[in-house]
Order: sequence, then C-alpha cells, then structure tokens
Amino acid sequence: MSGFFITFEGSEGGGKTTQVSLLAAALRGRGHDVVETREPGGTPVGQTLRQLLLRPHTGPPTDRLVSPAELLLMLADRAQHIHEVILPGLHAGRIVLCDRYADSTTAYQGYGRGVDLAEIARLNAFVCGACRPQLTFVLDLPVAVGMQRAHERRGAAAVDHFEAASVAFHERVREGFLAIARAEPARVCLIDAAQPVEAVHAAVLAGVRKRGPALL
Repeated sequence: MSGFFITFEGSEGGGKTTQVSLLAAALRGRGHDVVETREPGGTPVGQTLRQLLLRPHTGPPTDRLVSPAELLLMLADRAQHIHEVILPGLHAGRIVLCDRYADSTTAYQGYGRGVDLAEIARLNAFVCGACRPQLTFVLDLPVAVGMQRAHERRGAAAVDHFEAASVAFHERVREGFLAIARAEPARVCLIDAAQPVEAVHAAVLAGVRKRGPALL
C-alpha cells in the first residue's frame, strides 16, 4: 500500500471530527489526495449499522443492545469500511483520515463495557488484518468537559446511546484510550483536547511532521 492511514480517537466531545477536517484541509493544501471517513457509518451499510448503534434507548431493557451485539455490529461496520473505503484509498496512494477505528472498540467495548480485551484484540486482528494506522491521535480531555461539549453540540434531546452512558462508563473509556497511548507511543500521539481548537490543530500538525514528515 502506498497511502498513509491516520486515525483520530478519544472520548466524547474531544473534537475529532473538527480536527479531521482541519488536517484534511492542510494536507490538501500540500497537494495530497485525502479521504475523510468515520466509524461507524463510513459506508452505506455502515450508515444503517450506525443508526442501530447510536439510537437512544428510551424503551424497556429488552430494547437495548447487549454488549456482545454492540461489539459485533461495530466489527461488521469496520469490515465493510475497510473493504469499501480504507483499503481502496490506501492502494490508490491517498491519505486516509478516519474518525474512530479499532482503538475505539478496545476503549468502549473493552474498557467501557467490560468485554474481554484479549477477545477484542483477536476479533480486531481478524477484521483489520494488516490494515493498521501508521499514526493515531488520541484527543484527551476530562470526561465532564467532553460531555458538556457533546451536549452543547447536539442538544439534550439528541444525545445518542453512548453519550447517554454513565460518567463511570466514560471514565473507563478515557482510561482505555490513555492505556493504548501508553502501550504504543510510536504510533499514538496523545493531545490535550481541552485546549482551543487552533492549539489542538497545531499539535496535530506537529505530530504529523514528526511521524510522517513527507506529508507536511
């Protein structure tokens, strides 16, 4: 593969979507062909799965996804996404920027939901194969700050399934991302996302220059 794969990870409200767009603009300004995508929902099939995964659950407990079902839907979305979007982009020499990828499964379904981490690693390896990001940005901020941002952005009536989870759940998710960053410092660049948008973007650009100097 001749392209370059960059992922953006982190808890709710960290500004991943904004930073993907800002980096895409900077890279296009340097003449690069850039693909912007996301998980879940980066393909037509994925859009349907995204609706299932993110819909608020206001009914009885039997209306809610159990953790194994949630995990498998995320993996199904990823399998389709890799086949339809990520690998074709990389094989064509494009830079692929993805808002969430396999690390989110580890953090949310593993650390957050308590699904066995070894099993998640095995399933992610099965789905992803050799399709691993060369660079990952984890945008970190306190849970209370992130949740406030998410609620302000969407409005309380539009809070999705994950945003509606408990503070304890989101604290576990945050710790999951921090654990990933500690375990893989060569791939993962940890950024303080509580900073202003411009400062976070500057840190992203610095991370790209350090780990992918030919890109900027």
